[in-house]
Amino acid sequence: MRRTTVKMLAGVAAVAVMLMGSARASQAQVRPGHQDHQMPSHGMHHASSAAPTLPGQDAFGAIQEIVRILEGDPATDWSKVDLERLRRHLIDMNEVTLRAGVKAEPVSGGLRMDITGIGRTEQAIRAMVVPHTSELNQMKEWSARAETIPDGVRLTVVARDPADGRTVARIRGLGFIGLLVQGGHHQPHHLAMARGEAIRGHGH
Repeated sequence: MRRTTVKMLAGVAAVAVMLMGSARASQAQVRPGHQDHQMPSHGMHHASSAAPTLPGQDAFGAIQEIVRILEGDPATDWSKVDLERLRRHLIDMNEVTLRAGVKAEPVSGGLRMDITGIGRTEQAIRAMVVPHTSELNQMKEWSARAETIPDGVRLTVVARDPADGRTVARIRGLGFIGLLVQGGHHQPHHLAMARGEAIRGHGH
């Protein structure tokens, strides 16, 4: 009788241990659809510690970059710095890139483009396209000519060698905006404007 009682007590103890282990395991698990708010996930921690890098607006970012260059250069003459001049130029770039109307027509050896606009856009066209003609003329593949027309500028770009079919096709493929971005002078001009330096052919 005593042995039977001991065996029964041992069995009850074993079942109790198993039940306690199961309960602890259940408490350790997070129920579906719930989150342990005391222990933030790795993703949440990463998101809270990340810092944004985009300036939010292209012209703002361009000026921000120039300011960092000026501040990092001990030779900067702050009495000559003119960031407002650069801001006005970036407004011109925005007007010409996004608002100007362009009527392009193939001509012998290249392309003729009438770039027009009204108000502030017309002003920007004259300020940007005419000076850019001299930049295009410095390239060995083609020559450029700009003339004033009502509401804007007529830009004609032709291959220096009219028989050079590849260059002719390139001019026509680039079109107005592709030709406008030619050359590596834009960024140096922006820095020169901000420094208050004179730039040949630019009215501002």
